[in-house]
Amino acid sequence: MNALVMHKNKMSSLPSPLRVLRPARLALAVALATALAGCTLIPDYQRPDAPVDAAYPAGAAYTMPANAASKPASQAGVPTADIGWREMFPDPLLQQLVDLSLSNNRDLRIAALNVQAAQAQYRIQRSDILPTVGLGATESAQRTPGDLTQSGQAVTSHTYQVGASLSWELDLFGRIRSLSEQALQTYLAQDETRNATQLSLVAEVANAYLTLRADQELLKLTEDTLKSQRDSYDLTKQSYDGDVATALDLSQAEVSVRTAESNHAQYLRQVAQDMNALVLLLGNPVPAELRASLEASGRLDDALIPTNLPAGLPSDLLVRRPDIRSAEHSLLAANANIGAARAAFFPTISLTGSAGTASATLGGLFKGGSGAWSFAPQITTPIFAGGSLLAGLDVAKLQKQIQVATYEQAIQTAFREVADALAGRGTLDQQIQAQQLLVAADQRAYDLSQQRFREGVDNYLTVLDSQRSLYTAQQTLVTTRLSRLTNLVTLYKALGGGWTDKTVQASAAPAGQAATQVTQ
Repeated sequence: MNALVMHKNKMSSLPSPLRVLRPARLALAVALATALAGCTLIPDYQRPDAPVDAAYPAGAAYTMPANAASKPASQAGVPTADIGWREMFPDPLLQQLVDLSLSNNRDLRIAALNVQAAQAQYRIQRSDILPTVGLGATESAQRTPGDLTQSGQAVTSHTYQVGASLSWELDLFGRIRSLSEQALQTYLAQDETRNATQLSLVAEVANAYLTLRADQELLKLTEDTLKSQRDSYDLTKQSYDGDVATALDLSQAEVSVRTAESNHAQYLRQVAQDMNALVLLLGNPVPAELRASLEASGRLDDALIPTNLPAGLPSDLLVRRPDIRSAEHSLLAANANIGAARAAFFPTISLTGSAGTASATLGGLFKGGSGAWSFAPQITTPIFAGGSLLAGLDVAKLQKQIQVATYEQAIQTAFREVADALAGRGTLDQQIQAQQLLVAADQRAYDLSQQRFREGVDNYLTVLDSQRSLYTAQQTLVTTRLSRLTNLVTLYKALGGGWTDKTVQASAAPAGQAATQVTQ
């Protein structure tokens, strides 16, 4: 007690600046610890250069013909990625299909759940930055044998304790913050993956709908051709019975009929399978009214999709394509993991303490003098770990190099997809025009062959050959028209379109910048 009084008197006798100095040092130490806790050893991030040309390829294959019909997708100046899929696909039936798929498709649902799981994992990792506080109550009982006590009697003792505990790791070198940043970037990568899944789903539904309409048109064409060839077979049969046509003529007419019957069965099966593919993409049974509209005899509408889609520059893909943004977030996560691997070389400081009451009896827990506390700061410094820390840092750096290559590959893949789609847009119109002229020429040849057959100039074999050529040309024209429309859908998706249903105005933020922001 005398020593304590002497210490107090000594402190009171110090000059005023010195009495203030010790609290100032304490405050400075706390501020320094807080500042250090906000530092990390994450390397400075620099986005890798895009390993593609500054512009898309140019040439004859990428130039739309001057006489090709050009239908704009939206108002001028809007990037293709910001064009809403409702403006891109104005068909009301197709819009209903896309709506249903976005609500029920299982792949999209799984992607959304993965985002939520990654977000929860980020919250778990981020919580390590803050202290852990808990309340607890314990009871311990112990019996000591008589031969171990002074009285020679067995003694049973109880200890009761109630209090709060605190545990906190001081993140002086940013290990926890680096892991938190890694978890954040992983969450953002999953969010972009969900966006990419949506883009793919919208494009797949549109292509499935176009394929259904094309196969329905081919089925109708086959039915008309089959009817015409059956009529021709009946006429040939009558001529054969009247000894005008030969058995060879009759057999060749029957070959055309059987071929058309086989094609009819094929397209009938394809239409049914197209419907099944749509049902899978929608994720739910098709409503009866919608199914009736789909099963109604339809044809492929050449004006269903706009052709004037601005391609922009390859650099636009970095902010427009969600798969590229996802790859960059994964690269940022790998970069943050290097910070955590570096921090593992430095000391780990943790503070553990508890405060409460303790007593040998339950009723004495809250009596005067029962207060108890403990404080146990701990510092751990790695000295020898068998090279595991160096190996861990090497692994983190190698993982970053892998992610850099993955990011660059994503850019190259996107560039190739856009370039291929642009080449398709520039050539498929020309191919369709040539195919239409071919169908017209085959139609004239077929009409002339029939006329010459009726006049007795040519035999029926010429009619059958021209009829088969016309049928083949008509089938090719339908499939080429389908390729043109699906190529436009692919171009829309490759440029990053399909992430919103309404067209984003020019003043709005680019796709992906409006993503959920999570602050640290």
